Amino acid sequence: MQYVKLGSTGLDVSRICLGCMTYGLPDRGVHEWTLDEEASRPLIRQALEAGINFFDTANVYSDGTSEEITGRALRDFANRDDIVLATKLNGRMRPGPNGAGLSRKAVMTEIDHSLRRLGTDYVDLYQIHRYDHTTPIEETMEALHDLVKAGKVRYIGASSMYAWEFSKAQYTAERHGWTKFVSMQNHYNLLYREEEREMLPLCADQGVGVLPWSPLARGRLTRDWGTVTERSANDNFGSRLYLESDRSIVEAVTRIAEARGVPRAQVALAWLLHRAVVAAPIVGAAKPHHIEDAAAAVELELSEKELEELEQPYTARAISGH
Repeated sequence: MQYVKLGSTGLDVSRICLGCMTYGLPDRGVHEWTLDEEASRPLIRQALEAGINFFDTANVYSDGTSEEITGRALRDFANRDDIVLATKLNGRMRPGPNGAGLSRKAVMTEIDHSLRRLGTDYVDLYQIHRYDHTTPIEETMEALHDLVKAGKVRYIGASSMYAWEFSKAQYTAERHGWTKFVSMQNHYNLLYREEEREMLPLCADQGVGVLPWSPLARGRLTRDWGTVTERSANDNFGSRLYLESDRSIVEAVTRIAEARGVPRAQVALAWLLHRAVVAAPIVGAAKPHHIEDAAAAVELELSEKELEELEQPYTARAISGH
């Protein structure tokens, strides 16, 4: 495994981040395909053994049970000081007022709930799970800064939003002397590259590490076009993200993978990893070979010709994932 600084910080993270949305009780959320604790623990342990030190979850994943399962496994299998633990807030956790969002009340409440579920005194990276247009950004940024100063959070990060929104948040923090975001977790893969227009150049210029979610386009880059899985059959959100014309990109991945004699996932991830601004793609793993492929992708170097073949079929599309 290789390690890289997260943006302009001194924090070392593995080039692969294990996305823990896959782990959580199936009857406690909207995802029927999540793995319960017994099935999840061996995969988390395998990730640690592969050298992965970076783990990402969120309070809303399976109604908090993802945090619980992830936290217990990491306490049993790892030294807390050796891992980088990330979680997120914004989504609805309770009905009624103040049960969601990025108000000061929500920020202060949700960090304590996440710490309790994770079984830790602090999280290394606390991320806002999308932009909250109902709360002044000054309120959110000051509350996050206070969490850092209180020792409950080491760094803060953001997720999918427009570049002007991210700039506004960073400017607000800098103007007041508050903690700035060090990472951007956004939608970026071979089938969705609109982030290359504004967000990625902004992150590169400002020293912000990029943590792409859905780096394999919800598995579309790893299988024959049109193949239906248990997850894709019930993935209403994912079904709106990609186009029929993306078939040609998937076919290019297939050709290169076959010529290289490697799984398609390795090629798709290697393409992301060659982008200097990308710190660590967030990879979900439901089977052992998912972790094996992700770790192997770190060592796979694509030629300029292969990169061109992968990128050439792409066509511009509407913004999605915010």
